[in-house]
Amino acid sequence: MKVRDLLPRDLADCGWSGSATHLSHVEHELARAAAGEVDYLAVCTPADVPVAIGGVDYQASEGAGTLWQLAVLPALQSCGLGTLLVRAAEQRIRARGLRRAELAVEEDNPRARALYERLGYAAYGREPDAWDEEGPDGELRRHETMCTLMGRHL
Repeated sequence: MKVRDLLPRDLADCGWSGSATHLSHVEHELARAAAGEVDYLAVCTPADVPVAIGGVDYQASEGAGTLWQLAVLPALQSCGLGTLLVRAAEQRIRARGLRRAELAVEEDNPRARALYERLGYAAYGREPDAWDEEGPDGELRRHETMCTLMGRHL
């Protein structure tokens, strides 16, 4: 497996990561990546197909890189790809001269939280989050959740 920048041409292979609405948000983030505001990474197979993706936002929190939109192809979860993705994101953060990584994990996602704790992240707060997502009928619905804020000194 290799980690590289996610490219617009990869979006067609990332339908597993979320709805069409989600992918349009990822496409928007790729424009921000071109402007240097974020990094958006892909863990790819030897055939160069993305099987894990996620971003680092350098504008969300002063003095830190904020990891977000982390996703692993469901059939390959628990195979180390999330760890590879997070570690590559941390390297990008360090390369920018920053020494802190932060993220928010939904409280109803204990598997992800356990991964982040194994990687050295510690909880420091909570905050609500919300976004629009497509339902099975194609209608947009508001998803509201509570997140645990986690951070790690790099």
